[in-house]
Amino acid sequence: MVLVFDIERVWSFLARRMPDLARADGMVVFGLERRGEVVAAVVFEGINRYHCWMHMAVAPGQFVGREFIRTAFLYAFRVCCVQTVRGYVEASNAAARDIDERLGFRADAFLSGAAKDGGDVIVYAMRRDECRFLEA
Repeated sequence: MVLVFDIERVWSFLARRMPDLARADGMVVFGLERRGEVVAAVVFEGINRYHCWMHMAVAPGQFVGREFIRTAFLYAFRVCCVQTVRGYVEASNAAARDIDERLGFRADAFLSGAAKDGGDVIVYAMRRDECRFLEA
C-alpha cells in the first residue's frame, strides 16, 4: 500500500468523484496510489474531540483493501481521538449505502429533501467502540 499525502494530487482525484465536496480549512486528505495513480482517497473534516466527518472515494473497478480502510479509521479514532465518525449518503445511492453498512456504519439521522435529486440524505455514524477495524 502506498499512501499519498500530496493534497493537490489527492484533491484532483476527489474533485472528479465528489464534485460537490468543497475544500475547507482543517481538512485532512490522503490517498491510495497504485502504479503512479491515485485510486482512492479519504477526507476528514469538522474534526473536534467528539466527532468528524469522513468521506471516501474509490475509482471504478478498484479494490480498496482492509489496510487502507483500517488506516482511515485509525486516523480518526486514534490520531484525532474522536468518539464518532460520520458520513452522509444520498438515500438513492444504494451502492454507497451498502458499503457504509458493510463497514459497520449505522443510520443516525435522515435529512428530508437534502439530496441533489430532492430525495433524502442519510447520515451514517460509527462510534469508536463499534469499529472492528481498530482490532489488532
